Amino acid sequence: MAVQGNRIRPAPPEQLPRDQACRIKEAVVVEALAVRSSSGTVALVPPPTLSCAMAKAVSGWLDIAVQPLARGQFEKDLLALQVGGGQECRRRNRASAGPFSEHATGEALDIFAFRLEPGAGSSEIRVAKPDGVPQERFLAATRQSACGAFMTALGPGSDAAHADHLHVDIQERRSPASRFCQ
Repeated sequence: MAVQGNRIRPAPPEQLPRDQACRIKEAVVVEALAVRSSSGTVALVPPPTLSCAMAKAVSGWLDIAVQPLARGQFEKDLLALQVGGGQECRRRNRASAGPFSEHATGEALDIFAFRLEPGAGSSEIRVAKPDGVPQERFLAATRQSACGAFMTALGPGSDAAHADHLHVDIQERRSPASRFCQ
C-alpha cells in the first residue's frame, strides 16, 4: 500500500502469533494513513497491527467518508483515531469457546474516539459519550458510512460487547453484498 504520506511498516515477525487460527496475511503496523481529501494524515493511536487488506479498507473509508463528514459537521480536519483491538488472538467477544474473532487475523479494528484539529468546540468525539447533537449526528453518519465500507459495523446499542466503541471488520460472508450492521 505505497501511498505517499502513509506511515505503515511490516509487523515484526516476533510479535505475530504462532497459532494457525490467528495468522495474518501481510501484517502491517499502521501509524497513520494519508487522506487525499485533505493535505494530511490520520494517526491511529496506538498503532494497531492489521492485515494489509484491512489497512486499505480503513484508508479508503477515512478518505471517502470520515474526513468529509468531519469537515462538513465541524469545519475541522480529522487528525487521529483512538483505537484498540487491532490484531489480537482471541475468540469473538472474548468468549472461551466458539469462532475466532476477526481481530485474530488483523481484519478488524475498534475505534473509541475521533480526534479533530484544535479550535472552537470539542476536539474529541468519544463513541461511548457524544457531547451534544453535532457529535451525535457525526457518529451516526460515520457509523452508517462504515456499513458500506466494511462487512461488519457494530457499535453502542448493538450489544454489550460493543457499548463503548465502533467495531469494523472485513469478514468475508457467503454473499459479497451481505453486510452486518448494528
